[in-house]
Amino acid sequence: MTALERRYRRLLLAYPRKYRAAHGDELLDVLLESAAPGRSVPEPREVWGLLLGGVRSRIIDQARGSAWVDGLHLGVTAAAVANLAALLPYAGSLPLWTALSALALLAISRGWVRTAIPLTGVVAAKAVALAGGCQVFDLTLLPVPPSPLARQMLFQFGSPLTVAAGYALALAGLLVLARRRRPLRVRSWWWWAAVVAVAWSGPPWMPQDTVYPLSLSRVAVEVVVFGLAVTGAYLARDLRWALASGLYLLVASAELILHAGELTRQHLAYWGLLVLLTLACAFAPYRQRRHCLD
Repeated sequence: MTALERRYRRLLLAYPRKYRAAHGDELLDVLLESAAPGRSVPEPREVWGLLLGGVRSRIIDQARGSAWVDGLHLGVTAAAVANLAALLPYAGSLPLWTALSALALLAISRGWVRTAIPLTGVVAAKAVALAGGCQVFDLTLLPVPPSPLARQMLFQFGSPLTVAAGYALALAGLLVLARRRRPLRVRSWWWWAAVVAVAWSGPPWMPQDTVYPLSLSRVAVEVVVFGLAVTGAYLARDLRWALASGLYLLVASAELILHAGELTRQHLAYWGLLVLLTLACAFAPYRQRRHCLD
């Protein structure tokens, strides 16, 4: 194997495994035949083309099966990520409930719906009770103090209704998914990285006297994920990402509505950006197709 062939094979790893098995050797032969004699490094345009084509193929490969089922599963996964992120900074004070929330996310991401339903329901009851200042299942010191990841107390700016909204969406989606007999798709482990980023309350970007602050890390993660959803909808011409984005937008909108009296221009800009990206997800699959002239 020459150095050029070895480098081409590494670039082909950007494509899904099934695609490489079906077309990898053929694509490699074309690349090697078109390469200049004595060349040992791929040209920059070939590197960019292979990487872009691999990402495109991976996105299109995700658009398999029922768009409605997969989109609902994606939306439930995103809601579970947000629910775990709310508890993660207080794992030292709530180790059991944080662990149960993590297990619920694991079950959802692996497609174990019947296991995820009771886990999500139990954690939801505890979280809503904590937001309302009540004791359920076990005694918890209230209010739950801040931690290195969060500068405020648990649910300091929330209410039982805002906390219940995220869990209600997750539970409703899981109950619908439980009616399916076919296994669900396993979600990426990158969702766990999003949990840590959303859980962090910094860096600060709102005034200190803001009644309902939003962390810049959470906003950044949501914008990146919504942007990836738009990209997926555009390339695959599929509505599953629009459905998932719309479900998460419902949770975010419910939180903002219940804090309507404390909203600032930054809150409205944040909400408007999520709405714009969700609409882009919905309309991107219907983009006009380009046809070559005869």
